[in-house]
Formats: sequence, C-alpha cells, structure tokens
Amino acid sequence: MTKETTPAPLVLVDGSSYLFRAFHALPPLHNSKGLPTGAIKGVISMLRRLRADYPGSHLAVVFDAKGPTFRSELYAEYKAHRPPMPDDLRVQIEPIHQIIRALGLPLLAVEGVEADDVIGTLAAQATEAGVDTVISTGDKDMAQLVNQHISLVNTMTDTRMDVEGVREKFGIGPELIIDYLALMGDSVDNIPGVPGVGQKTALALLQGLGSLEQIYANLERIPELGFRGAKSLPAKMAENEELARLSYQLATIKCDVDLDLGIDALVVADPDNEQLLALYRELEFRGWVEELENSGAGGEPAPAAPQLEVDYQLVTEREPFLAWLKRLQQASLFAFDTETTSLDYMQADIVGVSFAIEPGEAAYVPLAHRYLGCPEQLDRDWVLAQLKPLLEDPDRPKVGQNLKYDMSVLARAGIELRGIAHDTMLQSYVLDSVANRHDMDTLASTHLGITTITYEEVAGKGAKQKGFDEVELDVAGPYAAEDADITLRLHRTLWPRLEAETRLATLYQDIELPLLSALSRTERRGALIDPWLLQQQSEEIGRRLDELETEAWELAGEKFNLGSPKQLQQIFFEKLGLPVIKKTPKGQPSTAEPILQELALDYPLPKVIMEHRGLSKLKSTYTDKLPQQVDPTTGRVHTSYHQAVTATGRLSSSDPNLQNIPVRSEEGRRIRQAFVAAKGYRLLAADYSQIELRIMAHLSGDKGLITAFSEGRDVHRATAAEVFGIPLEAVTNEQRRSAKAINFGLIYGMSAFGLAKQLGVSRKSAQEYIDLYFERYPGVLAYMERTREQAREQGYVETLMGRRLYLPEINSRNGMRRQAAERTAINAPMQGTAADIIKKAMIDVDRWLQESGLDAAIIMQVHDELVLEVAEAEVEGVREQLTQIMGASAELDVELLVEVGEGANWEEAH
Repeated sequence: MTKETTPAPLVLVDGSSYLFRAFHALPPLHNSKGLPTGAIKGVISMLRRLRADYPGSHLAVVFDAKGPTFRSELYAEYKAHRPPMPDDLRVQIEPIHQIIRALGLPLLAVEGVEADDVIGTLAAQATEAGVDTVISTGDKDMAQLVNQHISLVNTMTDTRMDVEGVREKFGIGPELIIDYLALMGDSVDNIPGVPGVGQKTALALLQGLGSLEQIYANLERIPELGFRGAKSLPAKMAENEELARLSYQLATIKCDVDLDLGIDALVVADPDNEQLLALYRELEFRGWVEELENSGAGGEPAPAAPQLEVDYQLVTEREPFLAWLKRLQQASLFAFDTETTSLDYMQADIVGVSFAIEPGEAAYVPLAHRYLGCPEQLDRDWVLAQLKPLLEDPDRPKVGQNLKYDMSVLARAGIELRGIAHDTMLQSYVLDSVANRHDMDTLASTHLGITTITYEEVAGKGAKQKGFDEVELDVAGPYAAEDADITLRLHRTLWPRLEAETRLATLYQDIELPLLSALSRTERRGALIDPWLLQQQSEEIGRRLDELETEAWELAGEKFNLGSPKQLQQIFFEKLGLPVIKKTPKGQPSTAEPILQELALDYPLPKVIMEHRGLSKLKSTYTDKLPQQVDPTTGRVHTSYHQAVTATGRLSSSDPNLQNIPVRSEEGRRIRQAFVAAKGYRLLAADYSQIELRIMAHLSGDKGLITAFSEGRDVHRATAAEVFGIPLEAVTNEQRRSAKAINFGLIYGMSAFGLAKQLGVSRKSAQEYIDLYFERYPGVLAYMERTREQAREQGYVETLMGRRLYLPEINSRNGMRRQAAERTAINAPMQGTAADIIKKAMIDVDRWLQESGLDAAIIMQVHDELVLEVAEAEVEGVREQLTQIMGASAELDVELLVEVGEGANWEEAH
C-alpha cells in the first residue's frame, strides 16, 4: 500500500521557542574549541525533521527581534523579571541563523513585535488565502490561534494540537485562551492577571460564564458557580478590572502586523552546500558533514530523500507470501522485525512479521490480530514453519533493530535465529556511545530526517492503549512494514560509516554482534530465587525502617515524612541549623544523596535518613519486588540486559536491575543469598581481580605497577610501601586502606580534596600522598597527562579494543565541566576496556558451553563477574576451563587474574 500525500500546508516555526527549549532540554555540547553547540544541534535537528514531515511546504522560521515591543509601551513591567539570556546560549544564536539561511529557509525577525505576532499575521493571511497552517512551537499562548485551518505541532514531544486538542488540554476552546491568560496572568512574561485568580478559578469562570466580557457583565453570578472563594471574588474582579483588561491586551497575539512580504514569498530555496559544509565542520557536526560529503545533498534533511515513494504491502494470502519468501531466500541481505503482544520477551507472542529487501518496499504478514470484523489471516504456525529454515540459516544474512528481543521472541516459537549480520541499534551505539538514544524513531529522525509512525499513533495512549493484536490491519500494516524499511535504510546509512573506521567496525563485529546472542541465551535461562528468604528479609527491613523512623522523629523533635525533601529542608536547615552545602536550581537547600552523605559524617539525623533511604530502596526494589518478577512458566527471574545505554560500554540491566545490588552491605549480601542454584546444580561466580588497576598498569606502562602485579604482590600493600617509604612487611592495615583509596581514587580522577575527605586527613596530607604516589609511579602520571592532551586534541578517548568515548565538554570554557571531562578521559579507557574484556569473556564462555554440550549456562553478568549455573558433576571441569577462557580474553602486560568461587547461592559463590 502506498502512503497518500496531502496538500502541503504553510509551516511557521517559532524559532525563539525552539531556541530556549533546545538549550534547556538537551545536554550541553561543545566543539573542540569550547564553543557551545547543543542548542544549535537541537534547533537544526528539529528543523530537519520538520522539513521531512512537510515536504513541499512553504516555510518560515520566525525569531524575536532585538529591542522593545509595543507591549513594553503598554506595560513597562512586561517580561521585566526574565533573567538575562545565558552566555552559552547567546553565542549560539548567530550560528543558528547562519545555518538556517544556508539551508535555504526564510528567516524573519520584525522589530517592535514578537515572533508570535509575525506568526499570527502570516497564519491569518494563509487562512484568508484558503491555505492550512501548521505552527511549530512549544508556547501555550499560541493555542489562541488554533482554528479549523490552523494547528500546532510540537516536534520535541511529537504532539499535534487542533481545536479539539486545545479543549482536551486546557478545558476550553481556542477562542477563550486569551481570556484564560488574562485572568490567571503569566509569571514568565510578567502578565499580571487578576490577583488571586489561578488556573482552577480561571477555568471555573470561563466554563461557567464565558469570555472576559461576559464575566464582567455578570459579576453578580460568580457566587452561583460554587467554587472555593466564589463569594468574595466579584469584589476582587471589579477592583482589578483595569489590570484584567491590560492583561488581555498583553496576551493577545497581533494578527495584523505590517509585513514587507506575504506567504507567497516564503519559498524554501536550494541550500548553499558549500556554506553548510563549512559551518558543520567548524561546529564539528560529524554526521552532517558526512551526509554532505557522501550525498552532496546537505541542504536536505537526510541522505535518503524523505519524499521516497513507499510500497508497503499487507500480505494475507499464501501466494504473495510465498513470492516474498522466495525473494527473501535469494536476497543478499534482508531486514526483519516481529510485532508482538508484549515488551516482555518471556511473555511476548508473535502477532506478525515484516520484511524489507530494498528501500521503500516492505511487507507485513499479520498472523494473530483479533478484533471484531478482522479479515482472514494466514495461519501463524504454517507461516512460521515456512520461515523457520530461512531464519535459522546462518548463511542468510539478516539485519534488524534490537534483534536480541526478536531472537528471544522467536525462541519461544521454536525458532533459533541465526545469520544475524547487522543490528542498527548496535551500529549507532558503536559509532557514538555518548548519544542519548539509539531507538529506531530517534535514529530515523537523526540519520534519515524521517518522522516514523509512533506506536501511540496506531495503538493509542495510556489506559486506552490497545495491544498490537487489537490494531486494525490497515493501520498496523504501514506501521510494521515501515519498521523493516527504516531498519534497512538505517543500515545502509550507518554501516558505511562504521566500515570507514576499521577499529570500530572490528569492535562491532567481534564484540557487540556476537554478544547479542549470548545475552539472549543468558536472559532466557534466568536465575532461580528463594522468595521465602526475600519475604523474611522484607519483614526484617520493615521493622528496621520503623525503628529508624522513630529515631529520626526523636532527633528532629517532631514527626515528619522522611521522604519529603521540603520537610527535610525545614528540619535540617531552619530548625536544626545544619550547614547548607549546596542549593537546588530553584535556590532551595539541597537534600540530595551526596549532600546527606557529607552531613552524615558530622550529624546524627542525616545519618539516620541515609540508612532509612538505603533500606527503603532495597526493600522496594529487591526484597519486595523480586518475588513478583518470577516468570510463571520458568519459575525464574529474567532480567533484560541493555547493550546500548552506558557511555563506557558496560552493560546495564533492568527488571530486575542486577548491577545495583550492594556488595559491601550485609543487606545486599543477603539479597545475593536469595539467588540460588537449582537442585543438583551449583553456582560458579567468576570475577576479574582488580581489573581496572591491571588495565592502568598496562596502559601506563609503569614499571612499578607492572612489577607489583607480575610478582603477585598485594598491590595496595605494595603501593603503601612505596608511598610511605617503608618495607612491605611493615605496612599496617590502615596504611593499606589509604593506599587502596589512592589507587582507586586516582583512576577515577579523585582530587586531593576528595581523597582527604575519604581518608579523614587534611587536604595538605592528601596532596602529599598523591605527590608521593606519582613520584613512585611516574608512568601513571605520564599516562594521565598524555590522555588529557589526546582527549583535548581529538575530542575522544579509546579503549584497548578501539571503543571510542566522545568527550563534548573536554574543551569547555566552564572549568567544572572541563575538569569533569578530563576525569572521564582518564577513567573511561580503563572502565571501557574492562567492559570490553568481560563482554569478550562472555562471548567465549557462551560459545564454549554451546559447543561442549555441558550441563551449564551463564545466568548473570554483573560488573566484572560472570555467574554460571553448573550441574554438580561438572563443576570442577567447568571451573578450570572458565578460568582459562576468561584469563585469555585480552593480552595485557600483566596477568588477568580470574577468581572463581562456588556455592549453593550467589553470595556463597562470590
């Protein structure tokens, strides 16, 4: 089926809204010269997406002009309370304007009025000319312009608002929005409104009596409306009538501004590719530079033209399905996707499958849709039986987006997915792990300039959201087929970029892709838990929480909610007079966890609160929740591992999050005791010993560190001997503890201040320890200086296996941001290399277990540790081989020491 085209509307962009929202919503980015670029990237990304959404439309980007406006003359205090524009935003305005002009987009800024007024005037002209208008903004004031010909779109939240949408959002129609703003005022623009009239009162007045004029004509009827304060409101309204009418004027968008051009002049011109290339290079927007260099179409939103005609077929009969199957069997590569009943891979049933072989052409085969009047579908078992040989063929290459999920879902249907050649989520992640998101919708927008059909658009939102099996076929077909099509197009865009970077391509093909299958098997195996042990612990924690609450109330001298930051602020800083260490962005004293930790060193109440928070979180996250997460079929808990989340390459996990179970606390160890081996099995926990310090020794080449490890010494005791200048045998436990803090602190970029706080010594003493450390281990200092310099020059650092970690703040003019980036530059290669090594170990161990046929499987991967469930008779053989395989996962100048423990539960094995 081909997507229909609709007449192109006029598109008006509220550039000022884009500017501030991009600046505040997106993380701060900088180029290597320290120029802030986050708002530039955000604004231009939204414009590119908008161009793709409305191909062929006339368009203008409208900004506020400098200087006062007519509203300032009406009311001197208008916008007077707004803080000055941040310097980091101010310097990005001109580059944004330059790129917009180079893209060929009309840019308007009219003196004496605001961007809203210019947009309102152009929209009115369009309506008069019979042309529909789409206004792209995040400003609620614009809702007053909405009518049957004018709608709002918010590209940041992907929401659209027509007349009905305004009523749904505000509780009133567009015709009353000005009255609404006039009554309640606007603190952002400093529109006064009527004192004492807030949102609820304004709505009650407008819904009960009508417009501002009607309200003032019927003040005596206000008490009849019955809301709180209605009886005294008429007098207040009468007293402030002048203020209300002034507010109405200030809130009204002018739709009759005298403009030098009309809507016919808002034609999108051809882009100036040469100028764009120069700007993108200067700002270091690598992806857009490559688009221009590779496609020569840099003015367009994407290298693949968004206007590409698509042919999305709905396959419900055997003959066309078999024709598609034949094409898939002959294809050199095809994109594949499943539609299912659930995001939980252990519960999801297949609803349909989609394929794409060429861009713009895709098919969806519905198999299990169920709704009243649903057309006949192909038999699911028959289709899957036809697909099974193809999907299990390792010589038939497939590409997908997050194929680990599809692999697990297919496994439930008796199909073992093989021939995974590519995964676009992992391609994106390897190219730039610092990027915020790697989901298909974001990648399509970023790399193809295409706005995809969202799940909410086909299935609805919230409580009324349907399952995909309840979605009508004519709606489900284009959505599902688009998934396969977009995946194929993303692969054709991302893979050439990866291929051009040999080390990244090797990392992707040797680590991330094969890990996908190993993780799927680990997830599906799951871990057995003892729910009764957890229930007992929950009850004990509950009693301890009650005790801590009582203790906190006694220390505070009153009862209060321990989870309320507002009440904590009042008790800590007003009642008890504790020192204010840091303030929130709103100027309130902070009670965040790092602040509590610092206060807990000197004051009893914060210490009690810290313990209460920690136990409460353990209870809600683990002891209460884990038994509820047991799969009814397998009797085990099945976490989801995420490959494309952390910047360093480490895995994260959710439902349950296995990475955050505390190791050092007694409560955390008891939770680990609840992870048990099945009857007839034992758990083996294999952990790399001091892996990041060993990687530091390798990367720095420091002879002292390498010697300590090579001779099998206790490296912390050896460091203490070096730093304190004493024989190894004379080192005390306290000195070893200090040396351990130095060893680990320095690789995490700890300052003398931080070390002093951790050791409980003066800052001067801590600095002396650090200086002595660097004297004894000069290679470490040289590595740190070398790494900082490389990071500043190239904007990224690398792991041993070539994983690249971009550092957008490394040349920031903001000292704190720059120093944080420098600390990351030093630590990331070690943490990232450790992540690569454990991933390689997991792949190798999984492959060995698959080939050996042993009754053993990986059930968890947590930090630097693999946990296996092994039949009792095979424990010793697996332990020996496990040690060898993990020890050979990387070649370092020092030995990779693997420690393997055994037990009936995870804590015992660990």
